[in-house]
Amino acid sequence: MAKPRAESEPLLGRARGGSGDCPAGLTTCRSVQRPGPGTGEWGLCIDQAVVFIEDAIKYRSINHRMDARSLWLYRRYYSNLCQRSLNFTIYLILSLAFIETPSSLSRTADVRYRSPPWEPPCGLTESVEVLCLLVFVADLSVKGYLFGRAHFQKNLWLLGYLGVLVVSLVDWTVSVSLLCREPLRVRRLLRPFFLLQNSSMMKKTLKCIRWSLPQMASVGLLLAIHLCLFTMFGMLLFAGEKQDDGQNKERMTYFRNLPDALTSLLVLLTTANNPDVMIPAYSRNRAYAIFFIVFTLIGSLFLMNLLTAIIYSQFRGYLMQSLQTSLFRRRLGTRAAYEVLSSMSREGEASPQGVGVKPQNLLHVLQKVQLSSFHKQALIEKVRSYGDVPLSASEFQRLFHELDKSGVKEHPARPEYQSPFLQNAQFLFGHYYFDYLGNFIALGNLVSICVFLVLDADVLPGDRNDFILGILNCIFILYYLLEMLLKVFALGLRGYLSYPSNVFDGLLTTVLLVLEISTLAVYRFPHPGWRPQMQGLLSLWDMARLLNMLIVFRFLRIIPNIKPMAVVASTVLGLMQNMRAFGGILVVVYYVFAIIGIHLFRGVIVAPPGNSSLAPANGSVPCGSFEQLEYWANNFDDFAAALITLWNIMVVNNWQVFLDAYRRYSGPSPRRRS
Repeated sequence: MAKPRAESEPLLGRARGGSGDCPAGLTTCRSVQRPGPGTGEWGLCIDQAVVFIEDAIKYRSINHRMDARSLWLYRRYYSNLCQRSLNFTIYLILSLAFIETPSSLSRTADVRYRSPPWEPPCGLTESVEVLCLLVFVADLSVKGYLFGRAHFQKNLWLLGYLGVLVVSLVDWTVSVSLLCREPLRVRRLLRPFFLLQNSSMMKKTLKCIRWSLPQMASVGLLLAIHLCLFTMFGMLLFAGEKQDDGQNKERMTYFRNLPDALTSLLVLLTTANNPDVMIPAYSRNRAYAIFFIVFTLIGSLFLMNLLTAIIYSQFRGYLMQSLQTSLFRRRLGTRAAYEVLSSMSREGEASPQGVGVKPQNLLHVLQKVQLSSFHKQALIEKVRSYGDVPLSASEFQRLFHELDKSGVKEHPARPEYQSPFLQNAQFLFGHYYFDYLGNFIALGNLVSICVFLVLDADVLPGDRNDFILGILNCIFILYYLLEMLLKVFALGLRGYLSYPSNVFDGLLTTVLLVLEISTLAVYRFPHPGWRPQMQGLLSLWDMARLLNMLIVFRFLRIIPNIKPMAVVASTVLGLMQNMRAFGGILVVVYYVFAIIGIHLFRGVIVAPPGNSSLAPANGSVPCGSFEQLEYWANNFDDFAAALITLWNIMVVNNWQVFLDAYRRYSGPSPRRRS
């Protein structure tokens, strides 16, 4: 007999009831306290099996409450509506950084031309933020209830979730109390945690990074030693008593003191200042190149690649372990569902010993499982093939191998025409050679645009005669429309829309047709000397430019028709889907560093006095400096500008220019912060 509190305990925690009839401590529905015999008991077992199978499909843990009320809450919590609402809340609270002070709502980030942005009144973004925080509080409460106190206390992510919410609510209260005039908002730094804790893949990626830290630290230590040794070598090499002009210029420019020398070689490690850092000395004596070549070979080509290899090896090993863990969770979930269903001999009664799962019970479960229509239909057909023979445990497990199969999309049948002429036309316009003809026409349209771009390269937009190009665009768009209608005729509307390439073509053709009709309605039909004055929102040149950009974009239709290109494109799309966790980690890193950069460097970059711009020929600034390159838009004055600045630094090209500028504008500390 189960204890009275067994209903609210997790399924997998410890063996409950002590009867010893449950293998490996796995408790079936017969050990759960039920409201009574009959339909309610049978329905509870069915619901438990449904949840177990859904957990197996999603690779979720089955260690959660299994009573009727908890099962209802559990399925509602993991429904598409609730999860999408939670994801929207996460993105909403992250996007507040673009609106709240300092606001990014300005046309440009350039400090020379930027107008004062609109700043939200106190309480606007704070109201949205507190609503998001309340959603997170409800999310944490549901998780804590479903998984139990013991699991909550052992799960570091849930404890961190609780800590972040407490700090965020306290900081929000302080902010509102001070009328949004507080110097620092700690909760802005904690917002990316909501994104991390809601993604299992991002958690796994962070765990892999944590496991890789010892090996990465060892290579990092080698890099630090390598950098320090060559810094000292450089200081000694370019500080001789007898110096030529090149050696002295090298010392004064890049090796003036220890911090400058260390910074110069650190930049050289990323190859951002190569060969600039070598030129002064190398111009006088070619032997000096040996120093820089050896440094680059050891640091960039060996140690940096070794670091990349270690990261790849660690992630590859962790990926295999993650796949094994996911497979184990799936097998555990399906096994739990089997134990529940095998204990049912007939509706409303549990048998003392399960001998298998009746196909009709499993069919009833599959009808309630949230699953794609293809996989659900495949599972149902597989179960029906057993007839009335109960499924054994191994057969039950093998049944769910259907989930690993991908479906082949079947296109709707083509319309049937009685007329021989229509049948021949259908065969002609439905043949793949007709697609090749469309690709050839699209290529001709693209070539015509390229020709006119080359011919009109030196002509101002207002002085261009777009008569011929306008006529050609009208002809090509009419062909695109005719092609779309003929394909609909040959394939039928449903058949036409069943091809993604046709949807892409049809959508762009419709947009091109609407834009062309709008152009003709505003500026009339093209004619020689066709240069009317601007009317409405867009000039003729702007509308023609938009039209041509869409035509160029439409040329991507050739990708599915060229198999090697289609394979590469599908591989890239697959990589993008598999790299979402790494993209999320990158978003978190950018977000945190952008907030830190705003608090450290906001207002540091100021516009030059006098002229609104410094010309490159201006001798008052050195060549290649922040001012001469006019990098004024790269600042940390708002969140959007901070993200672009961080991106430019991450790309590495000229990142030493940012380093030098922020060192000069705010003191030597940015050298260490960068």
